[in-house]
Amino acid sequence: MSLLKNFATVGGATMTSRVLGFVRDLLLAAAVGTGPVADAFVVAFRLPNLFRRLFAEGAFNSAFIPLFGRALEEDGEPGARKFAGEIGSALMFCLLVLTALAQIFMPAVVWALAPGFLAEPEKFDLTVMMARIAFPYLIFMSLLAFIGGILNTYQRFAAAAFAPVMLNVVMSAVLGVVLFLGIEDHTTLGIILTLGVAVGGVVQLAVVLVDLKRLGFSIPRLRPRYTKSAKRLLVLGVPGVLAGGVTQINIVVGQIIASLQDGANSMLYYADRLYQLPLGVIGIAIGVVLLPSLTRQLRAGQNDQYQRSLNNALEFSLVLTLPAAVALAVIPDEIVSVLFERGEFRSEAVSGTAAALAAFAIGLPAFVLNKVFSPGYFAREDTKTPMKFAFVGMLVNVALSVALFPVFKHVGIAMATAIAGWVNTGLLVIVLWRRGHFTPDARVIRKIGLILLSSILMGAVIDFAARWMSPYLAHRDLVVNGPALVILVALGMLVFAVLVQMTGASNLISHVKSLKRRNS
Repeated sequence: MSLLKNFATVGGATMTSRVLGFVRDLLLAAAVGTGPVADAFVVAFRLPNLFRRLFAEGAFNSAFIPLFGRALEEDGEPGARKFAGEIGSALMFCLLVLTALAQIFMPAVVWALAPGFLAEPEKFDLTVMMARIAFPYLIFMSLLAFIGGILNTYQRFAAAAFAPVMLNVVMSAVLGVVLFLGIEDHTTLGIILTLGVAVGGVVQLAVVLVDLKRLGFSIPRLRPRYTKSAKRLLVLGVPGVLAGGVTQINIVVGQIIASLQDGANSMLYYADRLYQLPLGVIGIAIGVVLLPSLTRQLRAGQNDQYQRSLNNALEFSLVLTLPAAVALAVIPDEIVSVLFERGEFRSEAVSGTAAALAAFAIGLPAFVLNKVFSPGYFAREDTKTPMKFAFVGMLVNVALSVALFPVFKHVGIAMATAIAGWVNTGLLVIVLWRRGHFTPDARVIRKIGLILLSSILMGAVIDFAARWMSPYLAHRDLVVNGPALVILVALGMLVFAVLVQMTGASNLISHVKSLKRRNS
């Protein structure tokens, strides 16, 4: 199956999840707005998500897949089963210990993540309670990442990609019930929301377990031991924790500082959710598909194919990312207003969220390119170099967040995150190129320039169109402003598609025909 087809499979699944995620966030905004329950939920939900992305997705994507691929190639399926059993038992043991410690020391954890909440004891206690209920979500998501790594190695991407859809289905149902019943008590709301997160985790894990059974791959149940396999995974995985999760680390740094401003965490959360749509659809799809592909090509000595895969991933990512980044930077107020301005989400929240979204948009291409170039290191079992660059990015993020927050408030945090993302990605590209592990294709470089030009021109068109359509976009009825936003987005997509096709920046017609042939 081609790299483009795999990108489309994972990207399509992620798009479905993100769209349903917007439905969830629309309901969340209507139910809790940017008040204390919203701030508490953002911190409580982000805590297990942080550990999941650092210790599960980051470490496993960077370390487990190359090692599992080697075991499968050198020792066959029996050896791969044994390797998976050893790693799975060690992972489960660590997760249970981490969860137990988190439950005990949760007040200290919340204090570290949101020190500003101490000034409001009710909000602090609510956050601690919600975090304790939501934290087991980490167990289910870490096991999902583990099983997903096995499925991806076998080129089965669909189940792990579609699993997150189920969380949004469960949470949307929960929020729908909350709104229908008119529940307003903070404690009751907190318990219901975080229980929904835990249930969603169970359902997601069930999706990949079913696909693993269809594959016919059984993982033996072994006693947790510090084996040679576990040691090797630990050596590679610890650097991968930082290298694969630099964006999440930067977000947490921002969360800590933002806790000093009322409503800042929730405004950053809603802005983060919006720019995470293209980042998730494009970046996650590339990260999931590219690593096993590059690993397989390097193992087979197919260096030319490796270079083509990396260059093609660069082109695919930017042809989708650059126009999205420009659009988010040009019409953030219109997007936020149409999607969220209702119920408890008022005009002040709209302007604050839109400003943060515009700042995040600047860093969107960098965050996606990080997903393109990190596998170039991970496929060679080098997780230390990206770790060093991630550390540099973290220092930049912390320094800029502290410097910009007094002046720009929560928007300064978003700006710092974007700049740090570019620093980290720039280092990844330069060193990979100097080592000879990435040879930029002259054809791709020319196309990138044309893609950027097409994106800027598209941005000018939608800016003019947004001004002309402002009476409809500013309308408070979703029946009016919703279709207006859809038309504006569709116009931007059409203009960009025509421009890239005419300039030769990318042959979209050929890509679509290729996907149709492979689906037939």
